Amino acid sequence: MKKLLLFLFIFSITFIMNPEENSAAENLQAMIDSLEEGAVLKLEDKTYEGNIVINKPLTIIGSNKTVIKGDGTGSVIAIKAPNVTLRKVNVSNSSMDRNSAEEYAGIKIHTDGNVLEHINITDSYHGIYLSQAHDNKITHVDITGMGKGEIAAQGNGIHVYYSNRNILAHNTIEGTRDGMFFDYANNNESYQNNISDTRYGLHYMYSDENIFRDNTFTMNTGGAAVMNSNRLLLKDNQFIVNYGNQSFGLLLLQANDNRIINNTFYMNQRGIYIDQATRNTLKGNKISQNQIGIELWASSNDQIFTENLITENTIPAVTIGGTSETNFWSEHGKGNDWGVSFPLTDLNQDGIGDFPITYRSSLYQLMEDQELSYLFLKSPALAIYEKMNAVLVDEKVMFNDPHPLAAAKGKQNIILYLALGLAAVLILIRACYRNLLLKS
Repeated sequence: MKKLLLFLFIFSITFIMNPEENSAAENLQAMIDSLEEGAVLKLEDKTYEGNIVINKPLTIIGSNKTVIKGDGTGSVIAIKAPNVTLRKVNVSNSSMDRNSAEEYAGIKIHTDGNVLEHINITDSYHGIYLSQAHDNKITHVDITGMGKGEIAAQGNGIHVYYSNRNILAHNTIEGTRDGMFFDYANNNESYQNNISDTRYGLHYMYSDENIFRDNTFTMNTGGAAVMNSNRLLLKDNQFIVNYGNQSFGLLLLQANDNRIINNTFYMNQRGIYIDQATRNTLKGNKISQNQIGIELWASSNDQIFTENLITENTIPAVTIGGTSETNFWSEHGKGNDWGVSFPLTDLNQDGIGDFPITYRSSLYQLMEDQELSYLFLKSPALAIYEKMNAVLVDEKVMFNDPHPLAAAKGKQNIILYLALGLAAVLILIRACYRNLLLKS
C-alpha cells in the first residue's frame, strides 16, 4: 500500500511539473473530436502541440498567446470539413520537406466555406495551402518565411491550387518563395495585402478572371508575374522597389485580355515587362523612376497604352526582339503623359499635344545581345553610346504616341510623390515595428 501511495505521489508531481506534455496533440485532437458540429472551442493562452485535423464544422478561437506548434512531420492544421472558423492563433513548425509528394503547410485547407482571420504563421513550408478549396475567406493573416536567402528551401505564403472564388484580404507576407501563388485558380479576389522580400510577390499560372486590387509589393525580385493567365483585373496596386538582375514590377508572359488599371510602378528595374502577350489594356498607371518604364517584346501584339503617366524613367519604353506595329499607344484619341522627357505644345489647350511623339533608340540591340547591360542603364557611358548611334546608324522606333497628353503634369507628379512618400513611411514603420517585436 505504501508503494502504491508513493507511486501516485510521484506521478502527481510529474504531472504538475510538466503541464506542456499533457497538452499534446492527441488531447487537442480529442477535444476537437469530442465536440458536436457547430460547437465553439476556446483555446487557452498556452502552446498546443500539432499536428491536428479539423474534421467537422467548428469555430476555434484562441488569443494572441495561443500557439499550435507542429511536430515538423506534416501540416500543423489540416481543415478537412467545410464551414470551419479559425481565429486568433499562432501556428508554427510544419514539415519543411520540399521533396515530399504532399505539400505541407502551416494550415492546409481541403474544403469550402471556411474563415481564417487574425492568424500568425511562421516556420512552415507553405503558410496556407488551399487544395481544391472554394469560397474561403482568409483575412488579417501574417506569414513570415525564412527570407530571400532560403527561397529554394521553402514554399509560398498563400498557395491556391485548383481553388476558386476565395477572398484573400489584409494579409502580410514576408520572406517566402512567392507571396501568393495561384495555380489553375479562377475568380479569386485579393485586396489590401502587403507582400515583401519574396521571389514574386504575386504569381499567376493558368488562372483566369481573378481580381487583384489595392495591394502593395516592395523589395521583391519580381512584383507580380502573370503567366498563361487571362482576363485578370490588376487595379490600384503599388509596385515599389522590386529590384535585382532581370527584375520587374509586373511581368505579362503569354497573358491575354488583362486590364492593368491605375497602378503605380516606382523605382523598379523594369516597371512593366511584356512578352508573348496579346490584347492587354494598360490605362491610368503611374510609371516613374524605373530604369526601364516599359519593356515590350515584339512577340506581343495588340497592347493598348492609354492615359498612363510615364515619367523620369532612365528609358521610358523599349521594344525588343524585332518590330511590332500592332501595339497601340493611344485609345479614343488619348495617348500618354510622358512628363518632361518630351516637351509638348498644346496651343488649343485641349490637353492633347499638337504633334505625335516618336522615340528612337539603339539600346534595344545592346539589351538583346548583352543581358548584363540592364545593370548599367544609369551609367553615363550608355548616354554617350546612344548619342553616337544617333549619328552613325538609323535608330529603331521604340514607340509612337499619336496623341500624347499634355495636361496637369505638375499636379500629377505632386500627387504621385505624396503617395509614394506615404508608402515609404508606412514601410519604414512596419519594419521598425517588426524589429521591436523580434527584440521583445
